Amino acid sequence: MKLSELKTGEIGLIKEVKGEGSFRKRILEMGFVAGKEVKVILNAPLNDPVYYRLMGYNVSLRRKDAELVDVVKITPEESIDFSPNVSLEENDTPSTISFSNLKKEEVERHSILSRKERKKIRVALVGNPNSGKTSIFNIASGKSEKVGNYSGVTVEAHTAHFDFGDYYIEIVDLPGSYSLSPYSPEELFIRDYLSSPSTRPDVVIDVVDTTNIERSLYLTVQLKELGLPLVVALNMYDEFCKSKAKLQISKLSDLFDTPLVPTIGRNAYGVDELLSRVVSLYEKQKNPHFEYRDICISYGSLLEPRVQRLTDEIATTLGAVTNLPPRYLAVRLLEEDKEVHRYISSLPNGDTILSFTKGLLEEAQNLLGHQKVETLITDQRYGFIAGALRETLQVHRTTQKTLTDKIDHILLHRVWGFPIFILFLLLMFQCTFTLGAFPQAWIESLVAWIGGGLASVMPKGPFTDLLVDGIIGGVGGVIVFLPQIIILYFFISLMEDTGYMARATFLMDRLMHGMGLHGKSFIPLIMGFGCNVPAIMATRTIESKQSRLITILVNPLMSCSARLPVYILLAGAFFPHRAGLVLFSLYALGILLAIAMAWIFRKAMFKKEDLPFVMELPPYRLPTKKAVAIHMWDRSKMYLTKMGTVILAASIVIWLLGYFPRKSIVAEKEYQIAQVEKQISLDETAKSEQIAALESHYAQKQQEQSYLGKIGKGLQPVLSPLGFDWKMSIAIASGLPAKEVVVSTLGVIYTGNGDDSDAATTMISEKLQQDVDAHGNKVFTPLVALTFMIFVLIYFPCIATVTAIGREAGSWKWTLFVIAYTCVLAWIVSFIVYQGGLLLGFS
Repeated sequence: MKLSELKTGEIGLIKEVKGEGSFRKRILEMGFVAGKEVKVILNAPLNDPVYYRLMGYNVSLRRKDAELVDVVKITPEESIDFSPNVSLEENDTPSTISFSNLKKEEVERHSILSRKERKKIRVALVGNPNSGKTSIFNIASGKSEKVGNYSGVTVEAHTAHFDFGDYYIEIVDLPGSYSLSPYSPEELFIRDYLSSPSTRPDVVIDVVDTTNIERSLYLTVQLKELGLPLVVALNMYDEFCKSKAKLQISKLSDLFDTPLVPTIGRNAYGVDELLSRVVSLYEKQKNPHFEYRDICISYGSLLEPRVQRLTDEIATTLGAVTNLPPRYLAVRLLEEDKEVHRYISSLPNGDTILSFTKGLLEEAQNLLGHQKVETLITDQRYGFIAGALRETLQVHRTTQKTLTDKIDHILLHRVWGFPIFILFLLLMFQCTFTLGAFPQAWIESLVAWIGGGLASVMPKGPFTDLLVDGIIGGVGGVIVFLPQIIILYFFISLMEDTGYMARATFLMDRLMHGMGLHGKSFIPLIMGFGCNVPAIMATRTIESKQSRLITILVNPLMSCSARLPVYILLAGAFFPHRAGLVLFSLYALGILLAIAMAWIFRKAMFKKEDLPFVMELPPYRLPTKKAVAIHMWDRSKMYLTKMGTVILAASIVIWLLGYFPRKSIVAEKEYQIAQVEKQISLDETAKSEQIAALESHYAQKQQEQSYLGKIGKGLQPVLSPLGFDWKMSIAIASGLPAKEVVVSTLGVIYTGNGDDSDAATTMISEKLQQDVDAHGNKVFTPLVALTFMIFVLIYFPCIATVTAIGREAGSWKWTLFVIAYTCVLAWIVSFIVYQGGLLLGFS
């Protein structure tokens, strides 16, 4: 029977995995191999994907993918258990330790040696996602990288340097990976980093989730095959001991010929011992008599002779041309690893090796029949792991539901799953805008106070105007949204660190897949409501290159918080009794357009079959205050440092375009003001009012005659079919660096003041409603206002966003594509709304 045919609570024994390519390779390495048990935990509310338990961990799989796995249904009584061949009554598992009272071990890390005299050790940190790898990195190095309980938190390598005794250690935290197969860009990056002579580390630390040791050791086996000096951190050891499992560490260490060190990443237990083992292994390698022994797994009577023949051929033909172990290359070639195939072909006599490999593969495949060579290799690796654990591990079987199971049966319930998730999102956005409004007002007041203070003490002139209006105004427009960003990422951090992020992805996969996206696309899209920049950066967690790119391309259509001031201004002015409905409609339109464009991109540009949805569902864990704080600060710092500089530069450019040329206008304005001041008949109040009116008049005139005004008038023929005049065109052009600037520009044009306080906003609203053209017709009508908001929703993403798109998409051609398609789409949709509204009699 098929795995997809098993019902909730039923158990199956895997017989065979069918399918081809990346799907088959991935699920084999995730543990879907012959002889392993798989249990159905529950179905998603839309009946797809399905939540399974395999090798003690939870994983989701789509039904169409589960149809490719053949199983035999078994009863719980027939379930296989690890039955060690040795007594574990006197094992070396420190299960009696009171983990709750553990403190960081005090090991002398200082030395009388100077840094130049210390020996430098290059260490690479690898491990499965959710193994606690980054926590180990933070403790070992003293740094504060963000951690999470969601696959893909580390999406780039982080490096730190620190002293440890007489050694200077450089440690690199590599992205989480389930194997060394090039399934995702991160996994290919890891393998290249570990195997390249220029980056190959002196020692590798493999962080293993001890509660999920069987699946985790698959990566360990591959690292040993690569010939890397290895130390294994048995992390989350407190949770392992609480499960009443037993592990004979010394015996398992002998079987893998690798030091194994129990660690607890959240409280530093075992980390200094781990580093001591790293130093010891480094020193052993310097001994001329030291010989590294890798794992020599026998691949069966049919395949092993061919592995050995290919190993000998590589050693003889290539010799010292390559730094990689011949047996490792032989196994990878027989697995038909494309990257290794490409590497061998680039070497002298590489074609000879590839030709020899082809002959061996044909021989092996003929003997194996329908079974694939790569399947046999994966089976044998897991067979080696199972054999080692059968001698050293004893698990405690229980029929009671775990805490994770109990929570999942509520949060992933068929009826309540979606409502709970939607309520969480509503709470997140409500808190983001409601709670963030208070500190936002304080920051706005602070920015206004600083700008006003500088303006009052500095002499009038271009430099003062640039500093106050361009720099302080531009940076202030970014800083005021920092509270919302912090609050938004507080909730995002909770979702990641608790494990609920993976559940949200599980819930939404069916809907995302129908749109042509991956389940993991959902979270970056939701994050786009806060800010598109970190949302686009979050797409790194999507293994599928196609889905990642489509998510990046449609993310700008999600209405970010920077557009909100425009909506509030115009909806409040022209739809005072339906402002909330208009606001909801704009957000809904953005979502619908993102769905439509994702579907179009998938059909028109990415027709090739994409990768499957195979994702681990980690256990629920309580986030620490430090982890949440680090996460919030990391994202907030990124928002300020990476985007503040871009917006600052763009704001200065916009200010310069709006400020120059100005000689004739300045002279005329000063003359008119001087004439008012000479009028003896006017009291001071009347003079002030007339001077203020002149300031406003010439500010508007300056905007019209400036370079920015000329740009607006140049755009007017293109935008006039949408009901926009040159003033609106200027506002749209000024919104290129940041959408908040649109409101400030409208304020300058209509009131001569860029202030965006409540009083100024009221004045702008009144001016917009009163503005008429040369024929006495109102320029801004409800229909024009709605069309304008729709255009702002869709057109050109801000400069920070397009910069992020170019960086994350890997090519600036996609940046140009996004700029082009969003502008064209904005024009088409706005044209339909405006002209359609006129035909229906709206104004």
